[in-house]
Amino acid sequence: MSATTATAPAPANTAIPWLGLTAVLLGTFISTLTGRLSSFGLADVRGAIGAGFDEGAWITTAFTVAQMLITPVAVWVGSIYGPRRILILAALLFTVTSAIIPYSQNLPTLLVLMFLAGLGSGCFIPLTLGYVLRSMPPRLWAYGVALYALNLELSLNISASVEGWYVDHLSWHWIFWQNVPLGLGMAICLHYGVRQQPPPALRINKDIYGLTTCGVGLALLYAALDQGNRVDWLNSGLIWGLLIAGFFLLLCFVLHERTAERPWLDFQVLLRHPMPFLLLMIALLRLTILSTSFLIPYFLGGVRGFRALQVGDTLIWIAVPQLIICLLAAIFLRRTDPRFVACFGLCLVGIACMMTAYTLTPVWGSDQFLISQLLQAVGQSCALSGIVFNAVLRLRPQDALSFGALLQISRLFGGEAGQAFISTLARVREQRASNLIGLHVKAGDPAVIHRLQGYGQVIARHDQPAMAAPLILGSDIRAMATTQSTIDCFVAVSAFAVLALFIMIVIMRAPPHGPASHRPFFARRAA
Repeated sequence: MSATTATAPAPANTAIPWLGLTAVLLGTFISTLTGRLSSFGLADVRGAIGAGFDEGAWITTAFTVAQMLITPVAVWVGSIYGPRRILILAALLFTVTSAIIPYSQNLPTLLVLMFLAGLGSGCFIPLTLGYVLRSMPPRLWAYGVALYALNLELSLNISASVEGWYVDHLSWHWIFWQNVPLGLGMAICLHYGVRQQPPPALRINKDIYGLTTCGVGLALLYAALDQGNRVDWLNSGLIWGLLIAGFFLLLCFVLHERTAERPWLDFQVLLRHPMPFLLLMIALLRLTILSTSFLIPYFLGGVRGFRALQVGDTLIWIAVPQLIICLLAAIFLRRTDPRFVACFGLCLVGIACMMTAYTLTPVWGSDQFLISQLLQAVGQSCALSGIVFNAVLRLRPQDALSFGALLQISRLFGGEAGQAFISTLARVREQRASNLIGLHVKAGDPAVIHRLQGYGQVIARHDQPAMAAPLILGSDIRAMATTQSTIDCFVAVSAFAVLALFIMIVIMRAPPHGPASHRPFFARRAA
C-alpha cells in the first residue's frame, strides 16, 4: 500500500497466537479447496439445476472472478481496519452463502450465490500472508511460509478424493455444506485468537477509482482466460470484449496511480528488483502445479474411465507427503539460501514431468503415477516455499499486505493461465494425434480387418453385437490420441519448470535477515 495513503495503525497483536495463525491458514485451505471441489463436482451441480454445458461453465467462473475482483478491496480495507474484522466478516459471508447454495433452484440464483461466496473467500489469501509476517517473529517466518505453501498444495490435491467421497456416500450438496463448520471455526478462531485493532486513522485514502478499475480489470481478464478454451479463444466476440475491456481498465488504473497525488498502490513494491521476477516464478509454478493436477484426471478419466474418487487415489500422493515435506522445507529455508531450496524443487518438478512423459502408455493406472508424483510432491512444496520466502526476505514491514495482494493475483492468474494453456494444448494435440492415427486406419486394410476380427471374437464370448467392434477400435484410437496429447503436455510443463529454474538462478541472494534498511525492526521483533 502507498505510504502516503494514511498513517497505518499498529499491527495487531494476537491474544492466542497459534489460534490466530490457525484461523488464517484455515481460510487459505478452504478457499482453494472450494474452488477445486466446484470444478470436480461441476457435472453434478449442473445436473441438479438443469443447466447445460455452456451456461454451467460460468458456475466456477463466477466464484473465481469474484475472488479476483475483491483482492484489491480486501488489501485496502485490511490495511485500515486490520485483518481481524475483515476476515471475520468474510468468513461469515462465506459460511452463509455455502449453506444456501445447495438449495438453488435455477442457474441465476446459483451464480449470484457463487459470486457472493467468492467475494468472501477472496479476502482470505491476500490477508493471510500479511498476517503471518506481522504476527510471527522473523525466526519463525520460514515455518509460516512453509505452512502457507502446505495449505495451497494440500487443498489442491485432496479435492478429487473429497468430491468423489461426497458424491458416492453423501451427495453433491456437501461440496458446499462442508464449508459451514470450517467457516464458523475460522470466525471463532479469529475472534479469540486476534485482538481488536485500534480505530482507523482519520485520513483514509478513498481511491475508489483505483480500486474499481484494478479489481474489475483483473476480473474481466480472468474471465477471458477461464472461458477462452470453451469458446475457441479469439474466434469469439465474448473473449475479444473481455480482453479489450480488461486491458483498458488496467491501463486506466496504471495511468491514474502514476499521476494521482495520493495513489492507492505503491508501484515501488511491484517494480523493486527482483520482485517482478519472483512474482513471475510464482505464476509459472502455479502453472505447473495446476497443469499436472489437470493432466492426471484428464488422462485417467479419458483413457481409463476413472471416476473422481479413483483419480483422487493418485493425487492424494501429492498431498499426503506435504505434511512431512513442509517441516523439512522450513528447516532448509532457515539454514540455507532459499534460492537453493527453490531450485531443488523446480528440478524435481521438471524430472517428474519428464519421467511421466517418457514412460506413459494407455494402460497406466493410478499406481504407475506413484513415483513421479512423489517426486513432484517434494518439488512443488520446496519450490513454492523457496520462492515465497525469497520474496518475503526482501519486504519492508509496511509492504506485507501489498505483497499479499500481488501474490494472490500471481497465484490466480498463473493457475488460470496454466489451466487455459494446458487444456487448449491438450485439445489441439489430441485432435492432431487422432487425425494422424486415423490416417492409418482404413476400411479394407488387412491390419484393420485383423484387429476387428480379434475384437469380434472377444465380444462374441460376451454376447455383444458384432457392430460393437468398430466402436471399440474407435475408443482405442481416442485413447492413443489422449495419451499422446498428455505426453506433449507433460513435456511443456517440464519446459516451464526449467524456465522458472533459470530465472531463479540469475536472481541475487536475498538479505538473510530481511531488508538491510529495516534490520533494526526485524531484530527488535526477533528479540
